[in-house]
Amino acid sequence: MVDVVFLLLIFFMISTSFIDSSAIGINLPQATTGTPEGEQAEVKVYLEENGSIHFNEREVDMAELEKLLKNYTGNAATTSFKLLADKEVKHGRVISVVDLARAHGFGTLAIATRNTAPAHGAE
Repeated sequence: MVDVVFLLLIFFMISTSFIDSSAIGINLPQATTGTPEGEQAEVKVYLEENGSIHFNEREVDMAELEKLLKNYTGNAATTSFKLLADKEVKHGRVISVVDLARAHGFGTLAIATRNTAPAHGAE
């Protein structure tokens, strides 16, 4: 019985997906609440502190981002739009990108944060 539990533990440790750390320097804001990521297809847009935009880790401008988002028109309703904005990015810039995602019909919009809540059971 202990062997089975041990094997299950090893299986879950190996199959767990870890958060990817991108080469783009984003300092996410902190939040104590939120929902975990799902297994849905997603588009990642990064906003750096200096205002530059990265679409799936490729630097683009706002016009090019709009062209790229048009490619998702048929699948946007089932694709998650994930915005990873540095905490120092101006609010207006974040809203512009969110509006662009909504205009192209993305069904799920998520703004990434770092979780600062203590682990359950930790004191």
